[in-house]
Amino acid sequence: MPYTLSPDQGYDVDIESTEYLHDRPEGHERWVLNFGPQHPATHTTLRIVLELDGERVVRATPHIGYLHSGFEKLAEHHDYNQYVCTVSRMDYISPIVNDIAWHHAVETLLGINLTPRCTVLRTILGELGRIQNHLMCVGVAALDLGAFTGFLYGFNEREFIYDIMDYISGQRFHPDYTRVGGLMRDIPDDTVFRGMVRQFIDERLPKAIRDLETLLNRNRIFVDRLQGVGAIDAADAVAWSLTGPVARASGVRRDLRKDEPYLCFADNWDGQGAEKVQFSVPLAQDGDCLCRYLVRLEEIRQSRRIIDQLIDRIPTGPVNVEVDSKYSLPDKGDVYGSIEGTIQLFEIFMTNRGWDVPVGETYAAIESPNGELGYYLVGDGSKCSWRAKTRPPSFLHFQVFPRILEGHQLADVVAVLGSLNIIAAELDR
Repeated sequence: MPYTLSPDQGYDVDIESTEYLHDRPEGHERWVLNFGPQHPATHTTLRIVLELDGERVVRATPHIGYLHSGFEKLAEHHDYNQYVCTVSRMDYISPIVNDIAWHHAVETLLGINLTPRCTVLRTILGELGRIQNHLMCVGVAALDLGAFTGFLYGFNEREFIYDIMDYISGQRFHPDYTRVGGLMRDIPDDTVFRGMVRQFIDERLPKAIRDLETLLNRNRIFVDRLQGVGAIDAADAVAWSLTGPVARASGVRRDLRKDEPYLCFADNWDGQGAEKVQFSVPLAQDGDCLCRYLVRLEEIRQSRRIIDQLIDRIPTGPVNVEVDSKYSLPDKGDVYGSIEGTIQLFEIFMTNRGWDVPVGETYAAIESPNGELGYYLVGDGSKCSWRAKTRPPSFLHFQVFPRILEGHQLADVVAVLGSLNIIAAELDR
């Protein structure tokens, strides 16, 4: 089937028509090129059908549907705790953020208030996840343009975050650490955890940022390949529902940590007058690939600032809501050492008892590294959601890809795609 050219490009005929060929210089053809779904520069399984006039892209048609995950349907069969193992596979670059987003929505539906200790720990882990995601994105921005060293600067530090996740949860890549009303377990030792995080934000991370900036920020090839490429203005960013660094690089002033605060970003988050953490939201105006890179780089610094305010004042106390709560998981020591703990665990996981879920609906979202990550939940009184709909940033950002790519060169495809940081597992849900 021939691809029909858009009228706004000046053509209204098919590329296979004789009329079109007669309108072009002799020997001049328009090429159709498949970019993906398996391509070393897509970073994931997605496909883009490119229509090329020489080296110029006149149309880009994105295609999804290559993972067939069925994530949202699984929510109807997994209970509110089990499903955390599924959501962490959506944006697998920073899985802990997905865990926090999912249980934030569940706790909104159930009307649960977290303990102060859990609130601080989730905030710290969420910002570590943001750093984890951005280090990959800014490093790959260099890799896509041929600068392998920049990729190593970002990727090496991600390994240390994996070590932290492994320490608290026993798993490096998919911690699946949150639970309804709290966490899977408390951190093993506050001093060790604090020391690991301090070493990362005080010693390792600042050096990585300096190395990236020294290598890339004034690199003529890097800047020329990104500046003015893939630009989108603020009005279009709002019209296309873009969020996160992609929108803020276009001057859109929106960050859910400020506009719809949660965890330690809210006033009086512990119920005893605790002040919200202080940070700045970086903004740019040009909306091109370079601005998206610079915004993410500055957000790494602001996440470090947030962690620095919290790491030395983690409250004592429980990480889960009250022990007699219907949602609270008993301590593992109680499960193995007392019949009461065993019964409570059995009732929560093996029967419908222990879940007092209202019949109703809610939507709740957090500011993930790529933008607004939210869940629309419908509860029917059972331990599983009747419907769980994800609002992933990548799905909305991918729709604008054709708009901002048209007119650029074929070599710009990887730069634009990398700056949007599309994660295919968020596309096929």
